[in-house]
Amino acid sequence: MQAKFDLSKLTNAQLLEYEALLKQTAIDDKLLALKKINDKTPKNYAFLYNALHDQKFNGDKLVSGYIGVVLEGSARSRKTRSVLDFIVHICLHVEHKAVITIVKETYNEFKTTLYNDFREVLDEYGLDNPFDRLKEVDSFKIGKNIITFVGADQPKKFEGLGSDYVYFNEMLPIEKSIFASATMRCSKMWIGDYNPSVTEHWVYKLPLDPKVGFLRTTFRDNPFIPLNQKLSILSREPYLPDSYYIHNEIELWYNGAIISETNEPPPHPENVENGTADLFRWKVYGLGLRGAMKGVILNNVTMIEKSDVPDVGYSYGIDFGFTIDPTVVTRNWHYGNDTYSEVLTYHPIDNSQDLIDLLESLGVEKYLPITCDSSDRYTSGNNGAVEMVVALQDAGYEASKVSKTKGVMYWLNLLKNRNIKIVKSDLGRKAKLEAENYRYKEINGVSINQPIDKYNHWVDSLRYDFMSYMDECIVESEWM
Repeated sequence: MQAKFDLSKLTNAQLLEYEALLKQTAIDDKLLALKKINDKTPKNYAFLYNALHDQKFNGDKLVSGYIGVVLEGSARSRKTRSVLDFIVHICLHVEHKAVITIVKETYNEFKTTLYNDFREVLDEYGLDNPFDRLKEVDSFKIGKNIITFVGADQPKKFEGLGSDYVYFNEMLPIEKSIFASATMRCSKMWIGDYNPSVTEHWVYKLPLDPKVGFLRTTFRDNPFIPLNQKLSILSREPYLPDSYYIHNEIELWYNGAIISETNEPPPHPENVENGTADLFRWKVYGLGLRGAMKGVILNNVTMIEKSDVPDVGYSYGIDFGFTIDPTVVTRNWHYGNDTYSEVLTYHPIDNSQDLIDLLESLGVEKYLPITCDSSDRYTSGNNGAVEMVVALQDAGYEASKVSKTKGVMYWLNLLKNRNIKIVKSDLGRKAKLEAENYRYKEINGVSINQPIDKYNHWVDSLRYDFMSYMDECIVESEWM
């Protein structure tokens, strides 16, 4: 029988040495676990590990493994932590001089999220930790491998940016063009993760590529979730557990049909009584299902066929985009409490002649009102909003700049009370995606009564036209 180890007999120096030995043993166990996949390994990490280590090529053709991995899941499903563990594994067990690029929507977001995550991870693995010493870290090393943070709001940084690995953290707000630019220059593997907080997105199509792996997880797949966090997520469940089910991996069903106001399961007695039940949060953060963004301003938007548009008069709206943002031209019908919108174009146009040629090709009538963006903040040479409208007028169009005499929220609140219907098309889906992401600003997690300055190109085009429809006096046709 092994004798008990008596710590009381150790000197202070021996105790310190013993504590250091225990700490190093714990670190060694964690590092060893990165190379051993078993039933206790978090699902996201195991998926990433196998995706890379199963990579085999026949010439330039991938025959096993994946070159890209999409991790979709609820809150606390250990997506981000699994990726960071995977990065440590790459740096310590796979590569010697790799370049790993991490992308978020903006650079500043690293400071409130991944800074803290990396601080914890590097300490746990006993690695040099610049996040303990520095207020700002744009890159650091693990061994001779370089990890760099890049914000997707700085597109020029992606020009010529080569990487061995790219990680898109919370990737839904990241533009497709940024994703394409970064992955085109990625030599070994890319990873993207997100909470599925919108119903449609270009990211959801990535797993259709057989070279891209896809895994959906929830908080139940995380063996390390703290109990208080698990209880907090469970408190959001609005319905009695096991009384409903997930259909086709995207919808909640009850009694053989999708849950609706007339077909609802029994309520969760405790959560409803406590006021914590929240269907949106439960679907997205509890079940990991695709839903509508919290704080969406226009939640009254649906898609319709062109044949469903009434036979009434219409007019046009234009929101200008020049190099990155799209120029959006919409044809709009306002009838009773319904507004119908058809998206005619959705791409940057940097000069007036191209815009005029496009309007002519679309058959936009010169005698109908076109209400345009009046902002001069994008002026470049002679191609600002003012110059665009003047050129349209010179070409014979009834174009006017909108006079923004009332705040944006005034007009959005009016639109919120209407039934907005987008004509189905590829461009119409872009507008619907905007509507699902166009939301109120948040300060420290609290929504304020102002919209974000993103996902607003279609809605601005519609809003300008609606402003003209509601009050002809707010448009100006004269410039002097």
